[in-house]
Amino acid sequence: MSRRQSRERAFQVLFQIDLGRTEPEVAFSGMDSSFGKLTDPDFAKELVEGTLTNISVINNAIKNYSKDWALQRMAYVDRSIIRLAMYEILFCRDTPDSVAINEAVELGKTFGSDESGKFINGVLGRVLEHKDEILSIAANNTRFGE
Repeated sequence: MSRRQSRERAFQVLFQIDLGRTEPEVAFSGMDSSFGKLTDPDFAKELVEGTLTNISVINNAIKNYSKDWALQRMAYVDRSIIRLAMYEILFCRDTPDSVAINEAVELGKTFGSDESGKFINGVLGRVLEHKDEILSIAANNTRFGE
């Protein structure tokens, strides 16, 4: 259960960063004071830091593979969840892709709209189909479509 809680906390921090332009440390400390300490805070911090470090790769992949959805048109909740899951899918070798997607869909159902779970699953499914291509582009430090 601690990894699930850590993912939820990481999502909440990423959401605060995206919506309110909050610094990660401030967002974490506010979450800790509001909801208590996590049993695995290192995993939550790894998820947030990894997502932010790789945000350009993640955002470019979302732009390229989310059909008919501009990144800025996505709901903040959905966008934050997708970014978190994409970090796990692309860069966390110890997390099975199916676990990252399932956890993201559950976060979407809990925190998003009625359609969030389906939307998140659809975007992540398309990304998963192109995972090797995305990683190759990231490794070559190039941008999509160039």
